[in-house]
Amino acid sequence: MSDRGKIRANELAALIAGAKGSELAEYERRYSDDPRKQVQAALVRARKRLSRDRAEQERVEAMYELQRELGGAGVVLGVDEVGRGAVAGPLTVAAVALPYDKPVWGINDSKQLSPARREALAQNIEDVALAVGIAHIPAKKIDEVGMAQALRMAMSEAIANSGVDPDAVLIDGNPIHVHEREKCVVKGDARIACIAAASIVAKVTRDALMVGYDEVYPGYHLRDCKGYASAAHVDAIRKLGLSEIHRVSFCGNFVETPRLF
Repeated sequence: MSDRGKIRANELAALIAGAKGSELAEYERRYSDDPRKQVQAALVRARKRLSRDRAEQERVEAMYELQRELGGAGVVLGVDEVGRGAVAGPLTVAAVALPYDKPVWGINDSKQLSPARREALAQNIEDVALAVGIAHIPAKKIDEVGMAQALRMAMSEAIANSGVDPDAVLIDGNPIHVHEREKCVVKGDARIACIAAASIVAKVTRDALMVGYDEVYPGYHLRDCKGYASAAHVDAIRKLGLSEIHRVSFCGNFVETPRLF
């Protein structure tokens, strides 16, 4: 090639590292037989990156395709919860409707994402969503009615709070019987776009609440454990007793005689 030797291998490798699509194809065409090891290594890495990018795009596209297959082309609400197994804080449910023409790339089950990635995706979801509904069931109500009823209450409220009359409601997990157009999908938060969106929104929203509670109820490590029974949280319960946001019915193994603030 006439320009070989005019551009250093490290400079070319940097250009290849940032290339996408047709630009990378052009580098492949021009430098596939370049004898410099650094250039060839950069091309190998770029091919792998492009393959991963394609696989990720196909994964997200499949989530939207299944959403359309199960929910149709209208307004499809995805519903998911977070906090079911916590011993402190609310049960939180989100209901989210996503458009088909503005995909949220990178969307996934919230448990598969880092906190920073979840927060970024939650903002993207908020920017494009057709509707978002949130519901919180506090610890006291969970103690009163039990988790099964609390879950139905939260899902019904989140659907209502979305402000739309959905053509379909897709819910993660087993049948809940909260909406006449309900369809439940096991592991739906990893398979259907709008349910994944709901899992992300619910998680980010509840985590923010628990961080705030950490200042109101210091000593329980709520910022870190988000109300789940971490070793530090359980130890704090045994030392301090229970606060107003603890689920008494969930904490019998930690304190013999629950003490509320």
